[in-house]
Amino acid sequence: MSELRFITAGESHGKCLVAVLEGMPSGVPIDQAVLDEESRRRQFGYGRGPRMKFEPDTIEIVSGIRRGKTIGSPIAVQIANKDASIDRLPVVTQPRPGHADLTGAMKYDTRDIRDILERASARETAARVAIGALCRQLLGPLGIELASHVTALGSTVARPAPSLPAKTLREQAAKSPVRCLDALATKKMMKEIDVCVKRGDTLGGIFEVLADGVPPGLGSHVHYDRRLDAILGRAILSIHAVKAVEIGDAIAAAALPGSKVHDEIAYSKGKGFHRTSNRSGGFGGGMTTGERVVVRGFLKPLSTLRQPLRSVEINTKRQVSATVERSDVTTVPAAGVIGEAMVAFELARACVEKFGGDSLRELQRNHRSYLAQIRRF
Repeated sequence: MSELRFITAGESHGKCLVAVLEGMPSGVPIDQAVLDEESRRRQFGYGRGPRMKFEPDTIEIVSGIRRGKTIGSPIAVQIANKDASIDRLPVVTQPRPGHADLTGAMKYDTRDIRDILERASARETAARVAIGALCRQLLGPLGIELASHVTALGSTVARPAPSLPAKTLREQAAKSPVRCLDALATKKMMKEIDVCVKRGDTLGGIFEVLADGVPPGLGSHVHYDRRLDAILGRAILSIHAVKAVEIGDAIAAAALPGSKVHDEIAYSKGKGFHRTSNRSGGFGGGMTTGERVVVRGFLKPLSTLRQPLRSVEINTKRQVSATVERSDVTTVPAAGVIGEAMVAFELARACVEKFGGDSLRELQRNHRSYLAQIRRF
């Protein structure tokens, strides 16, 4: 058994994006339709840019799968770029505020910022979504389901989401152009996007990722780098434009006394030990509690503006307007899908670490044994 890990490669306008997933047990059924659907979901959303209309983002599996199942070796996927014009694109010398442009150019000692922005582009997340789609197909046989939805976009905040199973919530969110469960808020969000389109501006917001069926005890309290809530926080923060993460009701809880924050513990023969609420977002001491996992990502407005901010030309040091690249008005709906992918990977990694096994059958056997132990506790 090896640790589940992945790496991506590729530039925004290079030949393709590539991702390699190592450590997936053998015998996991892989449905290409799941990969296609997750890729489509990432491209969907009101306020996306023109590239979403002509880049099909077809995920091609090139290794690690035989006759529809994993074989235990690294899984490689690639996504061809229809716009593979990287060598023909002009030199960029006017960095964009809020982007990796200037710092990356100084760090890597380049006078062409395109060397930085091509890899720093959020197009890389198409490869992450492919990895997440593979990991979902490991989590499914373990009874773990994920969903995401938009809770705020710009100044519009949605009403609290109804208490729905993750699968149902996912289906309901898909009906909204901004993947929001509140119909009135959806209309207001779309109006805000329309205003920003006219102004050449961008919008941020908040997405929420939920995971049902997660057993208690994933992660650990014994070392800082094994705390699964911290690991998920890092994973969500790694998504482009995400600048803050919330686990459960952490922000509201910071202003409340402990008596109104902590989830009381109960026991019943049918459910065993459980919490009467889930303000903790499914975590205690860095470990999952068995309640629903709830993680939120907070996106800043995107850095590329069609009405650019002031900048400095890196060679002449003259005051100029920043470079304008093709971009979206908002990616909050897509960021939720990317968030799902990252949570799927980290939960799959934690399951492989906890239950072990070089094959799906072995992992499932260990998983069933552990759940039986929990029920007897």
